[in-house]
Amino acid sequence: MKIKVSDYNPNWAKSFLQIKSDLQDILSSLNPEIEHFGSTSVPGLAAKDVIDVMVGLESIDDLDKTILPMIQSNYIHYAIFDESTPDRRLFIGLKNKKHRPLFQSTYLQEEDVPHDLINQHRLSHVHIWKKGSEDWGRHLAFRDYLKAHPQEKETYGKLKKELSLRQWKDGMEYNQHKHNYIQKIEKKAIQWYQNQTG
Repeated sequence: MKIKVSDYNPNWAKSFLQIKSDLQDILSSLNPEIEHFGSTSVPGLAAKDVIDVMVGLESIDDLDKTILPMIQSNYIHYAIFDESTPDRRLFIGLKNKKHRPLFQSTYLQEEDVPHDLINQHRLSHVHIWKKGSEDWGRHLAFRDYLKAHPQEKETYGKLKKELSLRQWKDGMEYNQHKHNYIQKIEKKAIQWYQNQTG
């Protein structure tokens, strides 16, 4: 499969605000902090047309309290990674919730995932962590670093455009090929972010 990487779209920011409002209602009892992250959160950066959202909770003990309300609100629980990344819960949001019956409410096995169908209907990835965790800070640092460093943003955008020309088994394989570059930038981003935030 090919991964479609699009030029920056200002509608991504508008979509995030709608998703944020939805999640604030769904998870209101857990007092979530909600941030737009990933490439669609960086103005001018090319990206896959998927809104990455991170939700920060006060306690890691609250992670599993999100599962039922998210499923009841027509989000898909991507439980495949719950064991390997126990400090995160991952959900997929759909462009139109009326298409929710096309999918299982929870996917436990990678081989069960209808990737083509999900790619067709997916609007967002919702990552839920403990607020202030290492992953939370790392993603904020990467986002803000790219916003503040146009040359790095341009280099990253070019890399993604080049990778989008290749054939991939799935999105995870595509992500693995960005991994080395992202790790290099993350090290600089975290140091920069720590200097900025004191």
